[in-house]
Amino acid sequence: MKAQQKNVKFDLESYMRSRVEAVNKALDEFLPPVRKKPSTLYKAMRYSTFAGGKRIRPLLCLAAAEACGGDPNKAMPLACAVECVHTYSLIHDDLPAMDNDDFRRGRPTCHRVFGEAMAILAGDALLAFAFELACHAEGTPRYPTHLMVRELAKAAGPEHLVAGQVCDLEAEGKQISAKHLRFIHERKTGALIRCAVRLGGMSANCTPSQLNALSTFGHYVGLAFQVIDDILDVTQTSEKLGKTAGKDVKAGKATYPLILGLEKSKEIAARLTAKAFSALEGFGDRAMPLLELGRFLLCRSY
Repeated sequence: MKAQQKNVKFDLESYMRSRVEAVNKALDEFLPPVRKKPSTLYKAMRYSTFAGGKRIRPLLCLAAAEACGGDPNKAMPLACAVECVHTYSLIHDDLPAMDNDDFRRGRPTCHRVFGEAMAILAGDALLAFAFELACHAEGTPRYPTHLMVRELAKAAGPEHLVAGQVCDLEAEGKQISAKHLRFIHERKTGALIRCAVRLGGMSANCTPSQLNALSTFGHYVGLAFQVIDDILDVTQTSEKLGKTAGKDVKAGKATYPLILGLEKSKEIAARLTAKAFSALEGFGDRAMPLLELGRFLLCRSY
């Protein structure tokens, strides 16, 4: 990606800090306050939403808008909507009927604090609320609001995120191929990351060719993200990860390290990230935030 590496200094730490602050502020303003009834529901929604996540998906959404010359503020409702879908998926994923995890982001999971029934309802509420937020996005000439809402619905629905969850559960304790594992990762994790990037571009009225490039970037970054997650699950501690380490192995889940080995998995993650970077070549320096976020995801340790 030679055109992207022209002695351009980019402070990723400052960029991420400022954007995370903006996303958290927006989420705080969007979500119902705990003083409203039913207070317990709103406490549970906020507990998981503000549990200290890295906000990778909304950051990618905002950075994609910038890469297309758009205003990240216009992408904010979409960025927050994606984060609400992501948080809902984590709440439900941690439930005893699913992955049965007691910790998420370094503290007790939603169902451990509020009970299983309230955790289910908090997840349901966040999923529905995500589409309410997406409806606040200002449409563009190429992408009216309903197309952006549909984009989010498809990523969160039965052919993508939910399909990935189902296939992941059905694969527990079984020997599956690397091809089938990729199918799971493309849906369970990759689809929402790809959606976040596409929504950012759509909010900026990106051209069809730009949207295709962003889709390719999001696809490969999403896959690389989950491969790295698989690697970290077997190489890091629970304290470092903020969630139970080694739970995939204990649950008999198929992972890249289990099927292909640790070193091969690292090679795959690097190769996927390189393909993602190649997709950004036509954007110039405006794509630097996306590029550096991709590097961060590849090199992260938690």
